[in-house]
Amino acid sequence: MVCGAMSWAQGKKKNPLPWSQRAAHAAMARWPNGHLDGPNGRPALRYELGTYLEGIDGVWRNTADVRYYNYIKNAVDEIVTPDGKIPTYKPTEFQLDSILMGRQFLRLYGVTQDQRYLTAATLLYDQLQKQPRTASGGFWHKERYTNQMWLDGLYMAEPFYAEYAVLTHHSEKFADIALQFTLVAEHMRDAKTGLLYHGWDESKQQRWADKTTGFSPEFWGRAMGWTMMALVDTLDYLPADAPERKQLIAILNEESAALERVQDAKTGLWYQVLDKGGEKGNYLESSASCMIVYALAKGVRRGYLPASYLTVATRGYQGILAHFIQVGPGEDVSVTGTVKVGGLGGTPYRDGSYAYYLSEPVVANDPKGVGPFLMAATEIEQAQRARSSHGGVRHAQ
Repeated sequence: MVCGAMSWAQGKKKNPLPWSQRAAHAAMARWPNGHLDGPNGRPALRYELGTYLEGIDGVWRNTADVRYYNYIKNAVDEIVTPDGKIPTYKPTEFQLDSILMGRQFLRLYGVTQDQRYLTAATLLYDQLQKQPRTASGGFWHKERYTNQMWLDGLYMAEPFYAEYAVLTHHSEKFADIALQFTLVAEHMRDAKTGLLYHGWDESKQQRWADKTTGFSPEFWGRAMGWTMMALVDTLDYLPADAPERKQLIAILNEESAALERVQDAKTGLWYQVLDKGGEKGNYLESSASCMIVYALAKGVRRGYLPASYLTVATRGYQGILAHFIQVGPGEDVSVTGTVKVGGLGGTPYRDGSYAYYLSEPVVANDPKGVGPFLMAATEIEQAQRARSSHGGVRHAQ
């Protein structure tokens, strides 16, 4: 606990606002206009900002409070020029990470009908049409990551791809969107646990890749979190009669069952390396836990998952509040216990081993933890309101 901080239970007694709004207010004060690098920094086309703004967007939708919308718009307006260009965008890198911010461009276009936001979104859509692919049709995670699919890329690209396809009446793209998920399910799932490996090298040439399967060695918590969020968010845009919808719902149910099996019995949380909770050095990790809670709760609300998963999500949310939320002076709310990064290959080389995932630093108030906490909180708060309005027992926030 940071100096002067209170536990979430102590903090709740002093402020009646729900946790989604309290954490959002603290984050907006910490990062004015989305300046994640401090007051002298400027927003850029970064997936960290995109993840965080998705959380703010959820609070806006939950409250209809214009402050959250204005915050998102101000951040985006520092990235997109009046004629729809994105000065910080480097399309020749073919990074799926670059695509995530496109969701906010589409959101603002929907509200304002300002053409610049659609122009900017179209730049990102055009990248996906040219994105390098594996032999079986999967998007490379980045141009420099040859023949590799990472779970992270599903969240970076597919919800935006689906929303853009709906907006521009390109329903033929649903098959390509579903292909990205089905390739992962077919080639990256472990038969024993049902969990998905972080990465897959279809060519089996990478040093981290198993020479028989192409798998990376471990099940990284946040990678599974990205996948779960990608599934529930992409499903929002697939029509009820689309055959691809059934495919994605089936994958969501299979992975939800696998994650329930590795949920920590004592805390309701999930570990950095999902299936090795009892092993030395492993730890409960906040971003993965928040992402999974969000996806399970939303999956139930949207009818993609059985109602029983709301109990799983609620246990996880209570664990998040108990273990990762700290209240500091001036109503500051911190989200602690977030691993800063996780990747494969590169320089210095990341071999995807158990030791590697435990070697990355763990920090507080990383946007990849704050954004998913806001998403999880808004979903649980919606569920609580629904239960209360139907005479059910309302859980403590």
